Amino acid sequence: MMAAALMAAVLAQVATPAPSPRMAKAGGVLPSGAPVVWASLGERERADLISGDALLPLGERLLRVSERFLGTPYVHSPLGEGGGVDPDPTFRLDAVDCLTFVEQSVALSLARSAVEVPGLLERLRYANTATYEDRNHLMEAQWLPNNQRKGFLVDVTRRLGGADTVRVSKTLNALTWTSRSSLALGLSPAHQPRGTWSLDMIPLDRVLAHARQVPSGSILVVLREDLPLKATRVTHLGFVVQKGRRTWLRHARRGVDGNGRVVDEDLESFLARNARYDKWKVTGVSLFEVRAPSETGASAASTP
Repeated sequence: MMAAALMAAVLAQVATPAPSPRMAKAGGVLPSGAPVVWASLGERERADLISGDALLPLGERLLRVSERFLGTPYVHSPLGEGGGVDPDPTFRLDAVDCLTFVEQSVALSLARSAVEVPGLLERLRYANTATYEDRNHLMEAQWLPNNQRKGFLVDVTRRLGGADTVRVSKTLNALTWTSRSSLALGLSPAHQPRGTWSLDMIPLDRVLAHARQVPSGSILVVLREDLPLKATRVTHLGFVVQKGRRTWLRHARRGVDGNGRVVDEDLESFLARNARYDKWKVTGVSLFEVRAPSETGASAASTP
């Protein structure tokens, strides 16, 4: 809703056509072979799948859950609070953007039963309370640090990138909050994050050198060059998937004319496409391992 102007610019890929299955090999997109899509299932069927996968290793659950989103339409900012500033539903499986695809996949993967999904999703999307003002709107300042603090994520960029890893930062100050894109969030000064946040990054031209060492199910976060009037450098995210002898990115890819969808895209093709953006240059990626908070002493299912 009010955040749409900002998020359209910073949490989605530049609009490009999503290749048809016939074009998949040339375009680097793997056609979906998944027999079951979440949106096609009833509540009981979904519940059975969630509980049936509960004892599998988390990495395998992430792959199975995210695979069931393949082909799901891309819709910008499909989730909200069900009322107030952003009345969009708090949960839906028939449409995702890059962020809600990751959030819902993680919540569904961590849940041991269907009743745990809403609480997990709420903990991922909000700092403390499920209000628009307390939502994790910004990646460096909110989504990433809050979910690391809660035990959902571990930054593995330096572990996987080794000596190629560099340290980058994002600063939010009074100037940042004067721009049109930042003001589009509709946050009062009391709820506007200010400060400097740092994270590790593998430069874009070195990502492929480390790609095969990235475990399936890792979250890949795309960073662009730092612009003072932009409230974030992060513009996209998805899951790394190792299949055959290739590395893929499973992500909600924006298209044109409403044809975006969740796809498996060859990572080399994805990186080459991102390297061509010249208006707001892509500088590299960060990598995060998904954890069950109980593994780090936190409680995933507890209410914020």
